[in-house]
Amino acid sequence: QVQRVESGGGLVQAGGSLRLSCAASGRTFSRHAIGWFRQAPGKEREFVAAISPTGGSTNFADSVKGRFTISRDNTKDTVYLQMNSLQPEDTAVYYCAATPGLTTTTTIFGSWGQGTQVTVSA
Repeated sequence: QVQRVESGGGLVQAGGSLRLSCAASGRTFSRHAIGWFRQAPGKEREFVAAISPTGGSTNFADSVKGRFTISRDNTKDTVYLQMNSLQPEDTAVYYCAATPGLTTTTTIFGSWGQGTQVTVSA
């Protein structure tokens, strides 16, 4: 099972940027697609972005296309989410997890971690 720790969240003004990191452990990390998800207060958790095991394919939610990019470094067992042009509606707790593929559902392998808080002020 892939264990992971999310980091990089914080408070940023609208229009700003943040880079989230998902540090994973487990010998099978490079075999898994990894997804980023978020949950805003009072809302359902939703898909944000996903990357294939080799990093050759990605998928994004329509709400973040053109603003967010996802990448991975399998030598460091880490997946990154670069978030640019952040807006108040991006405020949420962000989670990463191993996923069955690049699906936009919230189906993951294992359980949800602690996540990292992203707050975007207007």
